[in-house]
Amino acid sequence: MKRKILIVEDNMSLSQMQKDWFSQAGYDVMTAMSEPIARTLIRKTQFDLILSDVRLPEGDGISLLKWLRKEKKDIPFIITTEYVSVPDVVYTIKLGAMDYLPKPVHREHLLELAEEVFRPIATVRKKEKALFHRTSPGILQVEKFARLVAPSDMSVMILGANGTGKESVAQTIHCNSDRWNTPFIAVNCGALPRGLAASLFFGHEKGAFTGADTAKNGYFDMAKGGTLFLDEIGTMSYELQSLLLRVLQENTYTPIGSGRERTADVRVIAATNEDLPKAIKEGRFREDLYHRLNEFEIRQPSLAECPEDILPLAEFFRERFSKELKRETRGFTNDAKRELLSYSWPGNVRELQNRIKRAVLVAETPMLDVDGVNIGIHPDEDVPTASPVLPLKDEALEKESIIRALKACNGRREQAAALLNINPATLYRKIKKYGLK
Repeated sequence: MKRKILIVEDNMSLSQMQKDWFSQAGYDVMTAMSEPIARTLIRKTQFDLILSDVRLPEGDGISLLKWLRKEKKDIPFIITTEYVSVPDVVYTIKLGAMDYLPKPVHREHLLELAEEVFRPIATVRKKEKALFHRTSPGILQVEKFARLVAPSDMSVMILGANGTGKESVAQTIHCNSDRWNTPFIAVNCGALPRGLAASLFFGHEKGAFTGADTAKNGYFDMAKGGTLFLDEIGTMSYELQSLLLRVLQENTYTPIGSGRERTADVRVIAATNEDLPKAIKEGRFREDLYHRLNEFEIRQPSLAECPEDILPLAEFFRERFSKELKRETRGFTNDAKRELLSYSWPGNVRELQNRIKRAVLVAETPMLDVDGVNIGIHPDEDVPTASPVLPLKDEALEKESIIRALKACNGRREQAAALLNINPATLYRKIKKYGLK
């Protein structure tokens, strides 16, 4: 069943553009131009996410959020506005808004936020998720570190931008450790409800609080003997950070409403895209917890830093989604490959996966073309592109283009020549000219 999103925005062209973004990503979207219309739609439809501008012709986004809370409708709510006001930001966050976005809102950021909202808080992995084996030097170095630290029980901190595959690194560590045959529990800290976070982590006894009709185990119980992966650790509340630190220091915890301590037998792996040293200086993250979690640090590179992986990953996703969507495709045109390699991929592997899924779905020919991959930068986006792979026309750029093409094709000269739109003999002469191997 599709997730339902309501966009409350009086700028019709912007509203339609955002609706198209969400619809292309597989969501069911409705729009409203004012607060009264939004209220009417909310009464009739169960929405999973609301995106609202602050200023509206009738009413405003903040009063809509207040009404939702008064009606006890706990729908994730994102505020957008051209006029960022610090008091408004503080007020909306206190009211329970998930985020406050200044305009212009970028497509990838918006889809990323939606994905975060709809991700389950915790996922139990009983067996290793099938992962594509990447071969770029940056990723091989990460795998080397992951396998090196796996046999120990050291806490690991995985750094990297959203969509780079930090959970796959955590899984590699878990599956190469002595805990490989035990639970791997992945917790999305960004989605933790503040009032229930302690109960979710440590469990609770029956009657411990209103609504606790039965006793329930927490994540530390679920992960017993295994690995607890804390994704987006930088979003964890300060209060929960203190509770987590105590567990890591003493290896014990107490379920809410219980007088009995339990032993914590888990290996903790944390991940974040935040600058935690900066968060520590600003008083948002505990320095002692940071050092507890960061006994060994691994940085997952962005996709733009691993150009060798772009085409193999695109091919992997093409094959997967061709089977899933029952579409017959055979590959990518050379122009499409050049587009894939020229784009900076701000959303990393996750964005590449989404783009290829869409390309497979809309494909009219077996070879996916430039229009299908659809990665031209939108006019509202200000994203720097990576060094492009271009046909060799400008001598000043050709050495760099040859290097990138060879990397992208894993040294296969015939493929690199096709990508550069030249014949293999010409490429061979250019390689000798620039002393490339």
